[in-house]
Parts: sequence; C-alpha cells; structure tokens
Amino acid sequence: MRYMMFVVADPDAEAEAEPGEVTIEEWVADVDGRGKRIIGERLRPLSDATTVRVSRGQVLVTDGPFTESKEWICGFDILECEDLDEAIAIAARHPMASGGKLELRPFWPGEHA
Repeated sequence: MRYMMFVVADPDAEAEAEPGEVTIEEWVADVDGRGKRIIGERLRPLSDATTVRVSRGQVLVTDGPFTESKEWICGFDILECEDLDEAIAIAARHPMASGGKLELRPFWPGEHA
C-alpha cells in the first residue's frame, strides 16, 4: 500500500528536540535501499506558496499557504509499505519525528499503477 508522508516543521517542538538516531542522509539511504520510498522532496518555504481556489466561478489566487499556523509542511515522501505498521516504523526513524511531525495518509486502493 502506498502512503503519503507529510514532513511537518514545528518550531515549538524543534526547540525541545533531542538529536535523532540517524541523519536525513542515512534515513534516505536506508529507506531507498529497501525500496520503500518512491519519491521524496523538500518543499520551498512558505513565502513561495500560492493558494488557488474558485469561488462563484472566479479564480482566487493568494500568496502563502491556505491556513495560518505555526506548523507547515516542509517536505513529503511517497512510501510503498506492506501496511500501516511498516509505514509507522519508517516514519519513526525519520529525523523530523523528533522536532517535527510526520503525517501518514494512505492512497485510495487501486489508484496507482
């Protein structure tokens, strides 16, 4: 099953974070080496975000993210895992699990090749 893993920056949690077991380079090498990561990327900062929505037939474009929050999505990974337990184990080793958050969302079944 495929999972989208959102990497969420949380400035409040970062201040309390302890160093993780692995670096991001070690985490990527491990997960890629096991064939569990389809793709992953860092995202540009919030200042580069654009929000698009349509209201009454008019396209509305605004700078910045849709919601105002101290937290923001700073990256993502698409994981291919046997089940949620495996996805959780992979996320728990990610350096941002300490000092940030990782949100896992399964894809709808049958929606990918």
